[in-house]
Amino acid sequence: MEEERRERGHPPLRDPAPEEGWQEGAAQAPPELAPPYIPPYTRGQEGGRGEAGLSGIPVAPPGFKSGFAALIGRPNVGKSTLMNALVGQKIAITSPVAQTTRNRLRGILSLPQAQIIWVDTPGIHKPHHRLGEILVHNAQAAIGSVDVVLFVVDGSVPAGRGDAFIAERIPSATPCILVCNKADLLPKESAARQAHQESYQALRPGAPVVWVSALDPGSLAPLIQATVDLLPPGPYYYPPDLVTDQPERFIMAELIREQVLLHTREEVPHSVAVTIDQVEETPTVTRVLATLYVERDSQKGILIGKGGERLKQIGQAARLQIQKLIAGKVYLELFVKVRPHWRRSEHLLRDFGYRVET
Repeated sequence: MEEERRERGHPPLRDPAPEEGWQEGAAQAPPELAPPYIPPYTRGQEGGRGEAGLSGIPVAPPGFKSGFAALIGRPNVGKSTLMNALVGQKIAITSPVAQTTRNRLRGILSLPQAQIIWVDTPGIHKPHHRLGEILVHNAQAAIGSVDVVLFVVDGSVPAGRGDAFIAERIPSATPCILVCNKADLLPKESAARQAHQESYQALRPGAPVVWVSALDPGSLAPLIQATVDLLPPGPYYYPPDLVTDQPERFIMAELIREQVLLHTREEVPHSVAVTIDQVEETPTVTRVLATLYVERDSQKGILIGKGGERLKQIGQAARLQIQKLIAGKVYLELFVKVRPHWRRSEHLLRDFGYRVET
């Protein structure tokens, strides 16, 4: 099926319909944007798609260690970028916008001697609506349900009140690693780097400190080893080739939302929810229908743009990312609808997949 997708032609392009939505034909992604297929749910298997499955879990050898390690920290300290680097693939969206991460996301790293399930969490912040309350609750709940906490901080600046607030919520009995991200922004022996480290160490005395750059996978080996050292003995929780347990539709919706974050400003990025309404596969193309929900008509106009141009840009960029995800041609249709105050509505939040987790 994958060979057919690569060899057969494209369906026709369709013109945008600004008042309803946007449709994009399945033009092939340029070679540099379409690397050989590695499913985000599996590692090292060519071809084949489907939801994450739990078959093929081996028996762990003697001395094997496993467990869950939560990435906790303020918004925009680089947790999601670090998550992607730790698993070696993009499974979490990233952007300069605070509160990009809305869901707990598991990334799986299987080693000969251990299996680490990284848990990316929303940034802990002061919430201003029910959605924010759910995000903060879920992030704090993750702290109490994992084997190790990775307290991720921005090492390029000293500790602030937000960092202190989070540190107070990490149980003293939970093993914790202080992860100073953005090591590339400060010289290794600089006085500023030492001062920043000491300001964070004061928040969690005795915690091991590891400096990393989420942009440099070569800097992560000490962090991986430090995490393994703190894990308890345990079994494989997932097949060794699995990279995430998130379903394909969730990742598709997140890739679309990522492009909204990158193409809009001010209140619009925070006001958008994305649902995948239909995924239809054929031998030549995968047709994806998605809806973007906003809270006001003015936000809808901004999102669509003059003549539908902004929505078209979002759709084109998202389509390329989804094509990389499934290694096949994609026909993407986007529609925009208004749901007033959806971030404050319990039933709409549930409909959009935002629930209180334990």
